[in-house]
Amino acid sequence: MLKRGRDQGRGRVLAGCALLVGGLLGCHRAVPNAGLRLGSLVESFLPWLGLPVLVLLALALVRRSAVALVALLVPVAAWTFLFGGLWLPAAAAGPRDLVVVQHNVSDENPDPRGTARALAAASPDLIAVQELLPSARPAYEKALAADYPYRAVRGTVGLWSRHPLSGARLVDLKPRAVEASWRRGLRAEVHTPYGVIAAYVAHLPSVRVGAGGLASQWRDESAGLLGAAVAAEERRTVVLLGDLNGTVDDRGLAPLTSRLAVAERGFAFSFPAAAPVARIDQVMARSARVAEIRTLPATGSDHLPVVARVVLR
Repeated sequence: MLKRGRDQGRGRVLAGCALLVGGLLGCHRAVPNAGLRLGSLVESFLPWLGLPVLVLLALALVRRSAVALVALLVPVAAWTFLFGGLWLPAAAAGPRDLVVVQHNVSDENPDPRGTARALAAASPDLIAVQELLPSARPAYEKALAADYPYRAVRGTVGLWSRHPLSGARLVDLKPRAVEASWRRGLRAEVHTPYGVIAAYVAHLPSVRVGAGGLASQWRDESAGLLGAAVAAEERRTVVLLGDLNGTVDDRGLAPLTSRLAVAERGFAFSFPAAAPVARIDQVMARSARVAEIRTLPATGSDHLPVVARVVLR
């Protein structure tokens, strides 16, 4: 009798844990973001909450706890609603598709020419890069010149294209506290066979996790500036490629995710390259769909490249 009561108690503990995980998945926007920015921290790793669900499921089966198994329906349903669609196969490629590659090439990359060739091997229409050093730029230009004759570079971000570019200009994403030489955004018009689109390339400030929580103030401020630029864009179709230092679930990127469509299929965890846990390299679009996104093999960077298929309307 004592053992049965103990097992029932453990089953209730498992059920409580399951409901807690389900609550975080379903109500992550309710986690406060003031101060420690715990909300953004939880949202940065939201898909990984599926792992404790699997652990709890195994424990519930071992304990043969019906109450825990029933409670686990809550986080399973919440995770499936949020992320289940990313596993589904994407629709077949169509005639109005653009293939785009996004990569933070790293300012410590020992092989820029090899990296450029690796990006071109995916046969994209557009290649966007960040952390492009002046000393490495000639290697990218030489490696990409044959297939990507059109390019625009502003500061440490660049765009290479199969299609003609025009109207390239700097986009000011500099947080107020950052020195004036900070240049990490550009905008150019791409003259595709299906019409002219506005392409934005951006590198938002890094975030850090420490005892004080998630330090994302500069990233959030820069995201607001980029969101305002996109909102003011006169071209109907916009494609954004960038190292945004945040996942699409992170509320810090709300100025962008509220205005732009994100990838419909694929997880494409891109950072860190050695053991990716999150996709902070993003492709988003307005008046277009990002049908799918996936990673490419590692280069000399600490990020993995991502390649996406954008369906123009």
